[in-house]
This record gives sequence, C-alpha cells and structure tokens, in this order.
Amino acid sequence: MKIKKYLPWWIKIAAKIVLARLPIEYGIWKKLHFFEHGSMDNPNYAYNVFNSHFERTKFEPGFVSLELGPGDSLLSAIVSKSFGGSASYLVDAGEFAVKNIQPYMIMADFLNKQKLDVPNIKLAQSLEEILKICNSNYGVSGLSFLKEIPAQSVDFIWSHAVLEHIKKEEFLDTFIELRRILKNNGVCSHKIDLKDHLGGDLNNLRFSEPVWESNFMAKSGFYTNRLRYSEMLEVFSKAGFDVEVVEVKRWDKLPTPREKFSRKFTELSEEELRISEFSVILRPSHK
Repeated sequence: MKIKKYLPWWIKIAAKIVLARLPIEYGIWKKLHFFEHGSMDNPNYAYNVFNSHFERTKFEPGFVSLELGPGDSLLSAIVSKSFGGSASYLVDAGEFAVKNIQPYMIMADFLNKQKLDVPNIKLAQSLEEILKICNSNYGVSGLSFLKEIPAQSVDFIWSHAVLEHIKKEEFLDTFIELRRILKNNGVCSHKIDLKDHLGGDLNNLRFSEPVWESNFMAKSGFYTNRLRYSEMLEVFSKAGFDVEVVEVKRWDKLPTPREKFSRKFTELSEEELRISEFSVILRPSHK
C-alpha cells in the first residue's frame, strides 16, 4: 500500500522514520512506492528530462556529460550516447539504480523511434555491460566520487530536482568540485524543487537547524537541505559560476503558515519563501 498524498505531513514523517529503519532493501520499498528516487526509470520521462536540459546547451557530438543524481535508473547513459555524447558520468549518493536490463532495452527501442544514433546494447547481459558500451561511469559515493574526476574534463553537467537533496554541509563543496571538473566553455543546467517533498508545501521549515540536519532526520527518506533561492544563487557564484536564471515558479501565497516556521525562516521575506521551483544555467566565471 502506498503512503497516500492526502495524509498529514507529520504522519508521513513518522511513517518514513519507522520504515527507513526496517531491514528491507531499497528495491522492495520502491515497488511498494514508499521510497523512490525520481522517475528516471520511465523511458519517455528520461528522454524528455535529458532533452530539456540539453536543449539549453546543444553541444556538438563528442561532448562528455555528467548527471547529478540519476536515482532509480541510468537510462540517461543511453540517452546521452544517442545524442552524440562520447562519455558520461552518473553520480549519486548511493547505489539506487535498478540492475534489471529490461528498462534499458525499452529505452533503446524508444530512442530508435526518435531516429537517434542509439548504441547497440542488444547483446548486453548486464547493466555493467550496457554502461561499458555507452562509455559511462556510475559513481555512488557522491562528493567523494566527484573528487576523482579529472579537472576540466566534462562539457555538460545537469540535474533535475536533485540539488535540494544534497546535504547542506556538502553543498558548496559539491559546486566547487563541479566547477573544477567543468571545462572553461562548459555549461550546467539545473532544475531545483524547493517544496518540502512531503506533500509539496513548506513543512520542512518547521524544524530547527540542529534537528533537521541531524543524521537521524537526514537518513529517514525525506531530507532536503532547505537552502532557499537566494542562498543557492550565492553558492553558485561563490563556487565560480556565472548564473543565468531561466525560470522561477512561485506559490500565490505561502502553503504553510509563516508562524509555524523555525525562527530562521520567519525572518525571510515572503517573496523569497513563495519561490517553489527554479531553473538555472551555470557557466564558469572568467572574472
């Protein structure tokens, strides 16, 4: 049974705190829809997401890409290769990708119908073989893996509703590493979701910093770093990027009463708090 969307946020938190500590593999939770790392295991969705970011860059064939937070699948390895990529990195904070190769075969068929130059994976017997054919490297240690990638070796970095899940204490360091590995003419494209991931509101702002950033809460399946729009833009600039904001979405009014927020967030302007999503293009600063 799925945790219903209409359940109160506090019931969802309590349920996930308990469930996250049961000795059950992630794959089982995913099948039950209790814990899921995005929808990138859906071929149509994976194609459209990659394309939405790639359209902002339109690199010539031979580019090297990096997806931050691929989640439940590595389908974008095939997509990137089909778009003309020579190699790709897929970097996550854990090994969440399903190893069943059937979704990858379906992805290849889907891309063939789009008249793309799809890598031949028909004889592949494992996910590892598919990644090798696509010249893709899957890293599951997050920031530690980024530090192993050679400097100025990547053309195109992208993420889709992922940055809000990076640990707050690692956020700046992550972008310093992304700037290091990005070529001087490279481009990053990121879509960021500032909602609470408990029901699409701001209930995550109710908690004090020590409570929310504790390991106990961070390992319970609903963590977001709670960095707001202006804070993220400041980090991007501090890490060495020129920032172009391409889209901003706002609530008409605050979805969660301001008086319920922890003090730190009550001091922010309503204009800042009403920003629910935004997208940016980042390019290396040459100042």
